[in-house]
Amino acid sequence: MLLESLRNQVLHANQEIARRGLAPHTFGNASGIDRSGAKPLVVIKPSGVDYAALTPADLVVTDLDGNIVEGSLRPSSDLDTHTLLYREFPQIGGIVHTHSEFATSWAQAGRAIPCLGTTHADYFHGPVPVTAPLTADEVAQAYVRNTGAVIARLFKQRNFDPVAVPAVLVAGHAPFTWGKDTAQAVEHADVLEYVARLAFRSVLLGASDAGIPAYVGEHHYLRKHGPRATYGQL
Repeated sequence: MLLESLRNQVLHANQEIARRGLAPHTFGNASGIDRSGAKPLVVIKPSGVDYAALTPADLVVTDLDGNIVEGSLRPSSDLDTHTLLYREFPQIGGIVHTHSEFATSWAQAGRAIPCLGTTHADYFHGPVPVTAPLTADEVAQAYVRNTGAVIARLFKQRNFDPVAVPAVLVAGHAPFTWGKDTAQAVEHADVLEYVARLAFRSVLLGASDAGIPAYVGEHHYLRKHGPRATYGQL
């Protein structure tokens, strides 16, 4: 029953990233994980299948090693990135990968998205980081898995909390976002694209990469996510 519910959530997430214009053509994917059993199971979009044509039965179920448990179609070509992130970030329950225009532009420029305003600070605790480029060996040996590895390495090296910073830009590639479930991962992908667009225009207008004062960003993030959060209804 849990797996059936997860299939529907992942189907909806994939349809939403297409509907919101975050994944043109088939440039992207969403997945979710069920950690309730003895062996966690991942549900992910099949490779190259048009979003409008997707059905719950088309989605592929794998274990955390990428072995297919259910499904007749090939899983997303990004599967190994998703499974590695689920292993490294046990707090997350859903992942979205898009090629949304502005977030991808920052990734292709190899630039983190600075926290230039309170809109950004409400969702991301500091800049949205960008990874180091993959080395030639990393690409040759296991490109997709190493895409996840460079993300995990960045977060470990900088002591980032993946819950507080639920997004990353893969240098030269595109963004990944995540959340407690697939719905939240989609929300983060949507907000990421919005703040990436704002940041792009703000930089064109002369904004400094230093961004807003840290104390302002901290206040806005904590009022929404901190232990004494005041945003929203109880």
